[in-house]
Amino acid sequence: MPARRVVWTTVLIALFTVACSNVGSGGTLTPRSPDTGTIAPVSPEPSNPPSIEPSPEQPTPGPSEPPAESEPPATAEPTPTTEPSGATSVKIYLFMDGTLVPVRRQVDATRAVGRASLNALFEGPTRAEANASPPLTTNVPDGTILLGLDIADGLATVDLSREFESGGGSASMFGRLAQVVYTLTQFPTVDRVAFKLDGQPVTVFSGEGIVLDGPSDRMDYESFLPSVFVERPTWGATLGNPVRVSGIANVFEAVFFVEVQDEDGDVLAKQRVMATCGTGCWGTFDVSIPYDVSSRRPGSVTTYNLSAMDGSPEDVRSYPVTLVP
Repeated sequence: MPARRVVWTTVLIALFTVACSNVGSGGTLTPRSPDTGTIAPVSPEPSNPPSIEPSPEQPTPGPSEPPAESEPPATAEPTPTTEPSGATSVKIYLFMDGTLVPVRRQVDATRAVGRASLNALFEGPTRAEANASPPLTTNVPDGTILLGLDIADGLATVDLSREFESGGGSASMFGRLAQVVYTLTQFPTVDRVAFKLDGQPVTVFSGEGIVLDGPSDRMDYESFLPSVFVERPTWGATLGNPVRVSGIANVFEAVFFVEVQDEDGDVLAKQRVMATCGTGCWGTFDVSIPYDVSSRRPGSVTTYNLSAMDGSPEDVRSYPVTLVP
């Protein structure tokens, strides 16, 4: 064999050996870690976080359906014995027609659900919520950052960046305080909220001179509540059937009405409800209302009370939900 052919044969064999060493068992190149030269593991595709299980009284949804509305976690800062997994359902409080309305958010499972709830609140309404009729809005300024949250003996001390007190008049200032207080006090471990800005306790809030001479609770902001304040179901929720409707009301003789309507406004169910107190005081209510639909579809929950003068509906409040058979 001529010497030139021997040299080329040797070179080709060497190149073939190097190429084979870089080919995986599946016939494709196996990635290598650039810093160590070892084979880098191939990450699996991320899986969707599991949904929160519905409350016991709610029907179990089908595999492709979102769950019916479920209760929030029991505490704002739980301490489970194992690492959390999946997602957690919490509430934030936005504004609809100038009054507070609860809205559900799914957050990554965490031991610090109080912090997660506030961070979700500071993100504001979604595009769908902002484009709804009436739209959902927030008084919390863009750029507000949660710097810290401590909870002890029913008191949540929240530390926010200075952006929280920027812009807006007194109504906007009171409204954003109300949003934070209601979002934190959804948890049984919190009944009062104290504010800090950039680590400093707040005694006078903003240039509007709002005096905060002690921790705030929900009733400090009752002027932002409708006469019938529904805590459950939340705005945009997928209902159970029957639907559980609960909250507080301050109406004439403690009596008001709840209607479940379809997307055309036809009344599917109507129930007269009596709160535990009325005519000048806030009372609680908690009722279950069955309704009849043949398939999953949009609908609404509407509350109103009757005028003491002429019996006409007043304080009508309605928001969208999803109905299920």
